[in-house]
Amino acid sequence: MMSAEKETNVSTFLRPKDDDAAKMPSICAASAAATVPTTLAASDQGDEKAFKMPMPPGAAAKNKPNYRLLKGATEGHLSCVSSVKFSADGDYLVSASADRLLKLWDVRTIQSYQTLAGHEKGINDVVCSQNGKLIASCGDDKTVKLWDSNSNSCAKTLQGHSNCVFCCCFNPQTNLILSASFDGSVHLWDLRTGRTLKSLAAHGDSTTSVDFNRTGSHFITSSHDGFIRMWESATFHLVKTLLTDDDNPVVGHAKFSPNGKYILSSTFDNTHKLWNYEKSKVLRRYTGHKNECYCLTANFSVTGGMWIVSGSEDKSICIWSLQTSELVQKIDTNGDLVICTDCHPKENIIATGSLEKPFIVKAWKSCE
Repeated sequence: MMSAEKETNVSTFLRPKDDDAAKMPSICAASAAATVPTTLAASDQGDEKAFKMPMPPGAAAKNKPNYRLLKGATEGHLSCVSSVKFSADGDYLVSASADRLLKLWDVRTIQSYQTLAGHEKGINDVVCSQNGKLIASCGDDKTVKLWDSNSNSCAKTLQGHSNCVFCCCFNPQTNLILSASFDGSVHLWDLRTGRTLKSLAAHGDSTTSVDFNRTGSHFITSSHDGFIRMWESATFHLVKTLLTDDDNPVVGHAKFSPNGKYILSSTFDNTHKLWNYEKSKVLRRYTGHKNECYCLTANFSVTGGMWIVSGSEDKSICIWSLQTSELVQKIDTNGDLVICTDCHPKENIIATGSLEKPFIVKAWKSCE
């Protein structure tokens, strides 16, 4: 159990104030001495006991989450649900599907109130901007589409990829967006002009995820080639390459922690890992789920405790203690194969989408 003094410091760990950004360790400074970007394999030595995480106020009294089905949509998509995301303010949920449609959902009722059509082929990812004004989607039609969240109309279509676009991510300032393709390429787009600012061949195989850190100064990519790579946003300079394991399993997903100091990765060896990327150290391994075929999204949940949340190929939702890596809850999805999840930014709600019929979007709430 953490002390009361440490319990009050959760905002310092997970949500640093904007004026604290200058105090954060500089990734560029750490790598300046090296003339060649380093490629380092995962190491656990020395960090297990040193890694301590402050707990949110009141979290000490809550040992385990207690998520239950809040609501399931009565009408789902017509094909597999590939992505679900809450808006930054938590007012709505958006889902993407291989049926070429986006659906907007009321968070309370899980009723769809808007359908967005425009992609010519299946959609692989959807993201919401931090300022709440834009939604972006990308798909097998090789495009990224920008949607106005007020009018729910397509504002721009970004074209330039030569293969299916698998993932995308807004920068925190919402003036840029990253997109990545099956051919391993990554494009950085200017949202004002809709033009590509920079592009690179990030990996030798399909790129599975992209994510900016909290300041937008750096971004990470993951791939089927088994690597996670970190890049400077301004220059596309390769800062570091992380090798997830000696067996080189596919990295299906990687994302920064909310404070940008850690990376959470998901690999096709039934493991999520929490990294101190500056030291190339794996601090925690989360196991007990099944992940061998699909790119599962793993998330940080910090609204009522500190959990890691993901779906599982054994038709369950798994929740781990971020601090201890204990699997604290495994939820039966009643037959849903869940590969995409998202956590509400303010409440103890998890959204899930089903890969198989009936292709339902569901919400799960922790009953305290």
